[in-house]
Amino acid sequence: MSHPATTRLLVPPYALSSCVRAIITRSTVEAPLVDPEDRYNHSPATPLCTIAWFIEGEGELIVPAGLPTPPAPVRAAFAGPQTQPTISWNPGPVRLFMVMFYPQALQAISGIDMACCVDRWAALDEVLGDEWQALSDAILAAPDDAARLALLEQFLAPLWQAARPKGSGALAGDWVRHLAWQAADTALGRGVRNIERRIKARAGQSMRSLLRLRRAEQSFFEARDKARGGPAKLADVAAQGGYADQAHLSREVHAITGHSPGKLLRLLESGDESYWIYRIWL
Repeated sequence: MSHPATTRLLVPPYALSSCVRAIITRSTVEAPLVDPEDRYNHSPATPLCTIAWFIEGEGELIVPAGLPTPPAPVRAAFAGPQTQPTISWNPGPVRLFMVMFYPQALQAISGIDMACCVDRWAALDEVLGDEWQALSDAILAAPDDAARLALLEQFLAPLWQAARPKGSGALAGDWVRHLAWQAADTALGRGVRNIERRIKARAGQSMRSLLRLRRAEQSFFEARDKARGGPAKLADVAAQGGYADQAHLSREVHAITGHSPGKLLRLLESGDESYWIYRIWL
């Protein structure tokens, strides 16, 4: 299958490396995806927060039957940490500029209640303040991705410089474990419940959930690397990742992606365009 979409995973500017996990640009404008199935976007559960700007076109969230009606399409969309895989759809060609934040960093610079953002999708102006809306308007009006990156850094760098943790833990690294250390270091009481409460306030989820997602991501990377030398042995991946056994790995991967590890690898190998976020991330 050909892949006409232009998708790029950009490294954040150094000043934002412990605030922004990734910046993604994607365009199907120059070579529109003809097959409607290719215009679906499958995404895994994630502890990260995302702001997606639709420079051109729009996206629609696909919500399973029985759940609340999804928000109407907007040009600037906010997504909080997601505890289950999600699917969206583009009715036509899109040009997308997407920024993925570490949750505790976004909480620090915006002051939002991260616990209320879990599994939330909303218009940016419903979640963040007027200054963020001004940034959003400027990004949507910018002539190209280079200009958008410059606007993003100009806005975020001073905020993050003032809010970021100081000392040896300031860079991203293993951000989940650093978050636990920071919560323990700053808590008035050092009890486990106080620390867990602070972690949830900053990241929206418990440390157990964050470690689960972190371990799964590392296992995806391990499976990818092993697959390059031939078929990946999932039992070896499970052992490397600290899972009880291969069945345990399979349950976790299914909960995060909606598929078994074997099926997910086959989808990626097949070049299914709707799984583009997995391919560029892995």
